[in-house]
Amino acid sequence: MFTLTISDKPVAITNADEDEARELLMSDDFKEDLKMLESEGAPLWDGFATLNVRPATEEEKAEFEQADFDEDEDDDEEEGPYIMFLVDVTDPDEEDEG
Repeated sequence: MFTLTISDKPVAITNADEDEARELLMSDDFKEDLKMLESEGAPLWDGFATLNVRPATEEEKAEFEQADFDEDEDDDEEEGPYIMFLVDVTDPDEEDEG
């Protein structure tokens, strides 16, 4: 498992292998999501802070393994890797709709 850090703060973890983790977590689409999503009222990423992918710590792995992912039991398609945020995240667009 690998963890994305922003300015050395752990933000997200994935169960992908290293190459796939780097591809997912450093993709332009994911970076745009990081700029849109908020934690504690501020964007997760300002577009300038340092992003890094590193091996997950044992504590991060344990938190990931305790997560309850919404899995569709009838879905026979092969699962891709999961990404889980390690910080509380809100989507301001969803709050506006409520």
